[in-house]
Amino acid sequence: MEKLEKPGAPPPVDLPADVTEKKGFNIKILLFGLPLFIVQLVAVYFITANFLLNKMHANGTGAEDGKAGKKDSTHVVKEAKPTEFGKFIYEIQDQIVNPAGTDGRRLLMVSLGFDVPTEENKKEMEAKDVLLKDAALSVMSSKDLSQLGNMAYRDTLRTEIVQKLHKVMPEVKINTIYFSKYILQ
Repeated sequence: MEKLEKPGAPPPVDLPADVTEKKGFNIKILLFGLPLFIVQLVAVYFITANFLLNKMHANGTGAEDGKAGKKDSTHVVKEAKPTEFGKFIYEIQDQIVNPAGTDGRRLLMVSLGFDVPTEENKKEMEAKDVLLKDAALSVMSSKDLSQLGNMAYRDTLRTEIVQKLHKVMPEVKINTIYFSKYILQ
């Protein structure tokens, strides 16, 4: 090989063969490493979304359901008749909630139905309507948009509203809460 030298340029230096190979970009990393990384990323996403979040959600509500089941079973033994769902429902219509962190720019319109086991419980809720609305609104307004927009979070929201109501009205037993209207704007 002929070496052409430019005038004023330093003389060329001969480097060993192994040093000159490391200077270039290794295309194998790009061709194999990047797709492998993407496959791993997708796998981690699906494992997290399908298995871990479902287990966390099941464990979170499962423990509460177990406690509620114990309360229900002792309650049923006292009354000696099974709980009938949907017979006595007290409704709160079209409540407007400002979610946390929105500064009043976003709204949630919600209508709730409280399923109670007896007519007496329903009359108690009617008598304490303002306390009931305040408890439900305070729980919902403490949540941010990501929580209120998540369909899976509604079970947790129901549980938190029931817990808040038990503090305000401990004598009233609530079977479940129904969302008849849930509009997030």
